[in-house]
Amino acid sequence: MAETIVDRIYKDNLVLLEYLSLQKEISFASQFDVTFKKYLLLSSASFFEEEICRILQAFVERKTSNDKCITSLVKRRVIERQYHTYFEWDKKNANKFFALFGDEFKSQVAQKIKSDTSLDNAVKSFLELGHMRNCLVHQNFASYTIERTAKEVYELYQDAMKFVQWLSDNFDSF
Repeated sequence: MAETIVDRIYKDNLVLLEYLSLQKEISFASQFDVTFKKYLLLSSASFFEEEICRILQAFVERKTSNDKCITSLVKRRVIERQYHTYFEWDKKNANKFFALFGDEFKSQVAQKIKSDTSLDNAVKSFLELGHMRNCLVHQNFASYTIERTAKEVYELYQDAMKFVQWLSDNFDSF
């Protein structure tokens, strides 16, 4: 996938963090790092929410031959504001999401993911980012501590991106 807004956010803010460190502005660099990680985490999670909803909307449009009544109904009652109910964020798999499309679909996708270590790790990274996002926004954003570096958050994003791209490319094949 092409460079995303999350990639640009990471690169731009990393430059600023490195600059502060080079200028020996340790306190500023430390405080900026705390904020940077939170911003990067929320940006990643928000980006994925938009992408998954876009994938679902496109799937419904293809399956219904773009029937405006059905696509509107699904968008308003199934997609909008429902994203965080699709997944069990603290789990190590996305079976709840896949089960939304039926047991056969869930079984086929789970088997594919199980047989592909890279894809399995990408799903786990995706879920970990979602879980971290939920912790951040529901456990006092201002005082919540992310136990990962900005680089580690970005690496989770990059790995999770493989799952989202795979989903976009393969959703109709099951």
